[in-house]
Amino acid sequence: MEMTKVEITIPAEMKRFVTTLDEKETTERNAVLLYPFIRNQIISNGRAAEILGMHKTDLIACYDRLGFPYLDQSREEVEGDMASVAMARRVNK
Repeated sequence: MEMTKVEITIPAEMKRFVTTLDEKETTERNAVLLYPFIRNQIISNGRAAEILGMHKTDLIACYDRLGFPYLDQSREEVEGDMASVAMARRVNK
């Protein structure tokens, strides 16, 4: 994977937390940087995983460890979506 450097401005007290990262911490930091773009549906989890050079399921597991949801729907919303799909299948038969 090709890497590049960017310069960002952060509070001085944050410097020690972002300059001495091992590989796992670097991957997690980069995943966190991409998460808002996933949440706002600018990129998919699959595309974020490609950017990070990892498998999609590994990225989803990373987000789970960090407390970021893969699905942001309530159980009721998921059940409603499933009912809609089931109804559409019956109609299209």
